[in-house]
Amino acid sequence: MPLATTLRRAAAAAVAVFAAASLAACAGAPADSSAGTDDGSLQTVTAGKLTIATGEPNYEPWFVDDDPSNGEGFEGAVALAVAEQLGFDADDIVWVRTGFDAAIAPGPKDWDINIQQFSVTDERKKAVDFSSPYYTTTQAVVALNDSTAASSTSIADLKKATVGVASGTTSYTVAKEQLGEANLSVFNTVDDVVLALKGGQIDAMITDLPGAFYVTGALVDNATVTGQFASTDGGDQFAFVLPKGSALTAAVTDAVDALRDAGTLDELQQEWLSDAVDVPVLK
Repeated sequence: MPLATTLRRAAAAAVAVFAAASLAACAGAPADSSAGTDDGSLQTVTAGKLTIATGEPNYEPWFVDDDPSNGEGFEGAVALAVAEQLGFDADDIVWVRTGFDAAIAPGPKDWDINIQQFSVTDERKKAVDFSSPYYTTTQAVVALNDSTAASSTSIADLKKATVGVASGTTSYTVAKEQLGEANLSVFNTVDDVVLALKGGQIDAMITDLPGAFYVTGALVDNATVTGQFASTDGGDQFAFVLPKGSALTAAVTDAVDALRDAGTLDELQQEWLSDAVDVPVLK
């Protein structure tokens, strides 16, 4: 799970849990498994509208100015494109805010789809539905500007630095495979790794690429994203979350797939995640 999500997930959780609980009190029978109604329209929380949920606050490059309705930022643009694929104009979208944990908890929801860097896992699939993925992360290196790791241009260079990583994560798996264990400092959580980087206990850290940009943009002033590993194998796949058994799951998956096949997702990635595209690949 990306660091930006990890650090902000609690911000709106109480509100979201209250909303989910209120909805549960008046919830009826489970949603029909069909994707539409008798008149051919999609079955949504509000007829003729698509209610899209996201976190609060939101950060670039996912959304711009913490305003999901402006269609800017990678996820803002992807959400708008998916809505259009489903037949909804921007004026037909209703944006709401939820906590991260509340969104993937079992139970009824008061929204149709939710987008806030949700990585697809088998455990989460027990409680919610996922669309097909719209983005797959790579693992990246964040280095202190005054460290030897800042000038590393290869995996061999990076092996000379002290690198921090969180245990039990994709980042740890990639770091162990690429660097070995001799220069790894393993911490319990990503937050602990960030604190170690800020305190100068380590020269660099490895986390997913979006999280790396969040670290340098909001958490550690004297650090830079210096490189990324070449493969997305084992990278987190981000997808829309839908209520379990949603009538929209197939339609949203089809919409994401159509955008991928048309090259639209690649275009939006280039437009909004261009910094990520430009990060050199370590070899």
